[in-house]
Amino acid sequence: MSAKALREILERAETWPEKAQEEAVNSLLAIEQELADPYVLTDEDRAAIERGLDDMRHGRFATDEQVSAVFRRRG
Repeated sequence: MSAKALREILERAETWPEKAQEEAVNSLLAIEQELADPYVLTDEDRAAIERGLDDMRHGRFATDEQVSAVFRRRG
């Protein structure tokens, strides 16, 4: 995406409803924050990653049907 395309969408966004503009601003601020500050893993993050890797090493995965069932309940 070019800077021109970004400017064009931002100009059009000025005509959007206020709620949509707020959502756009919040999204852009979140992206900017991610680019500015590297994420630092917490001990809880590291533990969750280790649990996931352990599950992977032991072949503990949800089946396609289990995943589909979750999405059906949330859909």
